[in-house]
Amino acid sequence: MSYKGLSHYRGTLWLFHQFGQSSEMHSWVLCENYNWKTRLQSSSTFGCLSEMKNGMSAARRLFSASHTTVDPKEVKKFQLLAHKWWDEQGEYAPLHSMNDIRVPFVRDTLLNLSSDHQLGSPLSGIKILDVGCGGGLLSEPLGRLGASVTGIDPLEDNIRTAEQHKSFDPDLDKRIQYKSCSLEEIAEESTETFDVIVASEVVEHVADLETFISCCYQVLKPEGSLFITTLSKTQLSYVLGIVVAEKIMGIVPDGTHNWEKFITPEELECLLESNGFLVKAVNGMLYNPFSGSWSWIESTSINYALHAMKSKAQEQSSSREPPSEAEEEQHPARANTRTAV
Repeated sequence: MSYKGLSHYRGTLWLFHQFGQSSEMHSWVLCENYNWKTRLQSSSTFGCLSEMKNGMSAARRLFSASHTTVDPKEVKKFQLLAHKWWDEQGEYAPLHSMNDIRVPFVRDTLLNLSSDHQLGSPLSGIKILDVGCGGGLLSEPLGRLGASVTGIDPLEDNIRTAEQHKSFDPDLDKRIQYKSCSLEEIAEESTETFDVIVASEVVEHVADLETFISCCYQVLKPEGSLFITTLSKTQLSYVLGIVVAEKIMGIVPDGTHNWEKFITPEELECLLESNGFLVKAVNGMLYNPFSGSWSWIESTSINYALHAMKSKAQEQSSSREPPSEAEEEQHPARANTRTAV
C-alpha cells in the first residue's frame, strides 16, 4: 500500500540524494528556515542500544495513540489508484521494479534459514502474510516461488484488483488468497499461524505502529520472519519527500506523506525489540529513475529494508540488560549492517 511510488517523485529523491551534500543544497535548506532540531527531537530521544527502556517509553508515546492499524485518511489516498496497480508504466512503476531486489531479499534470507526447500519452488510449505498487499504486486512473485500467501488490505478496491489479476494464473489462484481486512482482525482470529510477514511500503501509513508490530508478533510462529521496507525519518527525507516533492514542485499532492510517521532504523529496531523481535539486518535502498531500477546502498537515509525474527520468548528482548559501553563500541549501529542479497 504505497502512494509514494510516483516515478518523478522517486527521480527527485535520487537526484537530490546524489547531490544533497553540495553547497547549493545546503544553502537552499537554510533558506527554507525549518527548525530541524525541533523536527528531529522525537528521533533524538531514542537511545536504542544504550537506553532501551527510556527510548521505548518515548516510542510508545509517539506511536501508540489509536490502537488500530488502519488510518482512514491514508486509505482514502489510494482509492483513486486502486485500478492502476498492474500498470507497469504508471504510478506504481517503481514498486514493480522494487520486486527485483525485495523478492530476492525475502527469498534468500529464508533459504539461508533452512536447508529444506524444493528446487523450482524454494518457498514451498512457507505461509506468508502480505500486509497492505495493494493489488498483489509482491504477493504474486512470492506465490510463484511456491509460498502459500495471504494478502490483506483494508481497501476493498485493492483486493478486487488483486483477485482479478491472480485469476489469470491458475497456479497462483490456488496459492494466494486475499482478504479485505486489517492486521488486527487477522490477529484476533489467528495466533502463531504464519511463518513470514511482509510489510513493504506500509508502516509509514499505519495509524498505530506499535499496535501493528504487536499484531505481527501475535500472528507469527516462534522464530518467524518479519520483512519491512519503508522511508527513514531524516532531514533528507523531509526535504525531498515533503518540502520538495509536495510543497514546492507538486510532484505528488500536498499531504501525501506525514513526515511524523516516517521512522529511522534505530527507532524501528527499538519498537521491534521491545515487542519480542530481534533485528537481523537493515539494508539501504536507492531508486534510479533513469534506469528504472533499485539497488542496495550503505545509506539508510531515505529508503531501507529490514529483516527481524520473532524471539522464542518475548522476555528475552524486553528484560535484557542494556549493553555495556564495550559492547556498544563493538556494535555501534546495527542499522547500517548489510547482508548479502
